[in-house]
Amino acid sequence: MAEIQRPGALYQQVAAAIREAILSGEFQAGAPLPSEAQLIERYKVSRPTVRNAVAALRAEGLIEVHHGKGSFVRSSGLPVLTIERRVTRTGAGRFTTADGQSWELTDGPSVYRTQTTAITGPPLELGEMEELFGCDRVLLDQATGTRASHRLLIPLVTAERVPGLADSPDAEPEAIYAMLTKAGHKLWWQETVRARMPLPDERAALRIPDATPVLHTTRTTHGLDDQPLILEELRIGADRAQLGYRITADKATAARTATA
Repeated sequence: MAEIQRPGALYQQVAAAIREAILSGEFQAGAPLPSEAQLIERYKVSRPTVRNAVAALRAEGLIEVHHGKGSFVRSSGLPVLTIERRVTRTGAGRFTTADGQSWELTDGPSVYRTQTTAITGPPLELGEMEELFGCDRVLLDQATGTRASHRLLIPLVTAERVPGLADSPDAEPEAIYAMLTKAGHKLWWQETVRARMPLPDERAALRIPDATPVLHTTRTTHGLDDQPLILEELRIGADRAQLGYRITADKATAARTATA
């Protein structure tokens, strides 16, 4: 093949060429990626350029590394999981957060006392250093080997006002939603998603490859007067999963008017 001659950073040019070969099927799904030496010869570039190109494609999820075996082409570049992010309630009033996966608990629940930070305080409308119950779980999807971590944060003020909650901060989220509802709250949820590079302990716990971001979702449960009640965080490797949402049209509400 002729030497790469497109504009732009050289490693990006090589990454684009390898990407094209993967998506066209020239580099077969599940097969080993050609060796560094083969890629150097094919694209007439240096070893560092090839390594940077492969690292970029690993971050995209097109290539995965099997330790001790080398780099392999992913099936399509698409994550193996689509996690449906929703909360439903049955006619009997039971909540469910079923997302289509069969999650198995591999670590936890681990309950501890902690405090709000500059990141966790604002969604709960609390300042820093406010007291919280924390509960961590590590989950495994047996079908794909995908791991996820779930963290539940409960402000002490919420726990004190909801019967039974202070005694069971390790309850499943659905059970906590039921406690909040029984205490008189009409619940609604707000969720944000961001991609970031994982911390070392997250990379180890979730077994995320190097140079791969993590999807970090933050779900806040609101109740009476739109008060934030609890905070949940889900973290999962972006090479393994994508998130799906059901979107419905909200019923329009009349604008509030001030009265004397």
